[in-house]
Amino acid sequence: MNALSSRNALFHPFHLCTPLTLEALLARYDVVHFRDYMALRLTPLMGTTAYQDRMGDDHPMLVTSGRLVQGYPVSGPLDDTAVAAVDRDLSDSRWRTLLHDGLSNDRRFQRGLFDLTHAMRIGSSLVPGPAALLQLLEPDRAAALYNVALVQRLAKPTPALDDAYEFEYGLALLKTAAAQVYTIRLARAHNLVPVTDSHTHHVLLSRTLAREGIDLAHESVGAPVGATSSQHTSEPHE
Repeated sequence: MNALSSRNALFHPFHLCTPLTLEALLARYDVVHFRDYMALRLTPLMGTTAYQDRMGDDHPMLVTSGRLVQGYPVSGPLDDTAVAAVDRDLSDSRWRTLLHDGLSNDRRFQRGLFDLTHAMRIGSSLVPGPAALLQLLEPDRAAALYNVALVQRLAKPTPALDDAYEFEYGLALLKTAAAQVYTIRLARAHNLVPVTDSHTHHVLLSRTLAREGIDLAHESVGAPVGATSSQHTSEPHE
């Protein structure tokens, strides 16, 4: 394969995808790259956890043949440049509206951030999923001021219920924006085309690139109808 003419895709923002999406990616691109799981360190005492599985675990032949590349670490604390980039997204009213619309109307995007199957732990309380979602999707949250420093301040073991909802929403913002930061960094560093099967993540990345004036080709592949999302929500841990 001619490395100069090959098409290399970076699947984003997750470290896994469904078999149908992988099939579509391999049909379009010569090589598909996957990041590792993302576990963010919010404060010295609290961070998020995530599953440590990799796409290559189920597709060793694709790794051996070079069609699938993995092993890009995206965990740990955000550096100063990443914090500044996340804060720009969180202060962008258009980006925030797109994300809130995605949480309200894109069930797959919603499931990637909130595990609402049965009940959700909000602070020290266990709240039924539908009730938690109603609180999280209050329209005022789309315009509420957020930045990394605020989310870090809210990341405490037993916040009041109102603060806990504020934290959960802010954590969803932070994780989405941080994943974008790594997508852009990896794509530019390794000459990769960011590709996703998530409509909301595609439009969010489009907005960020346009706002920042970054010339980076990025594409989407259609999400299979009725497909179960293969990404995992990450849980805060002390």
